[in-house]
Amino acid sequence: MSDLAPASTAAVQRVTERLSALGHPHAPTMLSDAARTAQQAADTLGVALGQIAKSIIFRRKSDERAVLVVTSGDLRVDEKKVQAIVCAEGGKLGRADAEFVKAKTGFSIGGVSPLAHAEEPVTLIDERLFRFDVVWAAAGHPHAVFPLTPDQLQRYTGAPVADVTQAPA
Repeated sequence: MSDLAPASTAAVQRVTERLSALGHPHAPTMLSDAARTAQQAADTLGVALGQIAKSIIFRRKSDERAVLVVTSGDLRVDEKKVQAIVCAEGGKLGRADAEFVKAKTGFSIGGVSPLAHAEEPVTLIDERLFRFDVVWAAAGHPHAVFPLTPDQLQRYTGAPVADVTQAPA
């Protein structure tokens, strides 16, 4: 790993500025290899897969709003649980394609940060992230990550903590 170069992408710069404004003690770090998946990020960082705070985007069909679920890298999101929390009765969630993700968040899939979105998403945080003292999140690019505590993640996003994952097999 090396420190983030000043000539970063606009998306990484947006995350860096937000972290700085929040008084976060760590700037994003650039990885030598892309970490488009939670497993790639965990392997590169030398941490447990669950310590990767992956950002999953859904599309709330009633208003076309992005729904961000920040979950542990070793778990799968339970779409029905998320739908029950963020959709009015009878409302549905849909899959978010790459174009929707980019338009709503300002980030490409593989680099979606939990903060500094182009449009503020409806956000939920997986309660199982709190198993870890430190988690790592994407910082706007597949090569950029930053560490934070689950408490910081909750404080920075203002998002509720919920049971949003499938039961482990």
